[in-house]
Amino acid sequence: MSNEQSSVNYQDIEAAAQRLQVQAHITPVLTSTTVDSLTKAQVFFKCENFQRTGSFKFRGAYNALSQLSTAQKQQGVITYSSGNHAQAIALSGKLLNIPTTIVMPSNAPQVKLAATRGYGAEVIPYEPSENIREELAKKLAQEKNLTVIPPYDHQDIIAGQGTVAKELIEEVGELDLLLVCCGGGGLISGCAIAAKNLIPNCQVIGVEPERADDATRSFYSKTLQTIENPDTIADGARTPYLGKLNFPLVLKYVDRMVTVSEDGIRRTMTFLLSRLKIVVEPTGTLAAAALLENVITAPNKRIGVIISGGNVDLKQFSHYLV
Repeated sequence: MSNEQSSVNYQDIEAAAQRLQVQAHITPVLTSTTVDSLTKAQVFFKCENFQRTGSFKFRGAYNALSQLSTAQKQQGVITYSSGNHAQAIALSGKLLNIPTTIVMPSNAPQVKLAATRGYGAEVIPYEPSENIREELAKKLAQEKNLTVIPPYDHQDIIAGQGTVAKELIEEVGELDLLLVCCGGGGLISGCAIAAKNLIPNCQVIGVEPERADDATRSFYSKTLQTIENPDTIADGARTPYLGKLNFPLVLKYVDRMVTVSEDGIRRTMTFLLSRLKIVVEPTGTLAAAALLENVITAPNKRIGVIISGGNVDLKQFSHYLV
């Protein structure tokens, strides 16, 4: 597939929104006078922790699976994921009657592992220090004639994720800044395309953990950087590098990339629970942390913040809080 064929545009996001109309939740947008006072801005939190399966990943997964051929649907799909994409593929497969196989790390959060199995997927665990998940999934796909649906490096995944920003902007109107969590780059790629088409002057800013800053390094060096198994509590951002489709889209549509500390992630989880009364997983807090930790300051501006997910093991939750 050539880059020209595989590029994603706003029409793809509009088409994805149509496919998702019945299946995906229109997630709430929360505001907080406390946050507005602290930041001296008007802030809108798009809460994908209330999406089906607890994260934005359902959008891309359902969009991708719904477009497979009849033969591909009958044969089944395989993916690799630490948890949120796994759950999204599992549920989408259940809804569309498509068999699903998920390659998951042995240290994946138990809450995500249990939910993935609960949706009917076959889970194949692997040791991250011993196996490369993409290679393992590719091998299994060839053996069983399955279609690989990667977690972020896929046109239909990117288009589905872009519906998050489309939905936010259609509800709240003009934004000066849009802050987006970044792991493999599916969410920020899609959201940046949507934002730039709907509000050309909106600044799109990606946020990563300091300990997993491959996308930030890649963005500023213009060369794809890799970090294997980064040590961060934000498990959704432990992706080693941006996808081949995502990287050029990030370079084209994103204005800035920033990072936040592990302590900043913990403080933001605590703040969101205590002030907004929402449970957010570590990766889901990244964009909010950039704002609440003053990495990004934009007084008197209208700021969109994407909360990407809320799948956190409640037995571990208290350990994250400060």
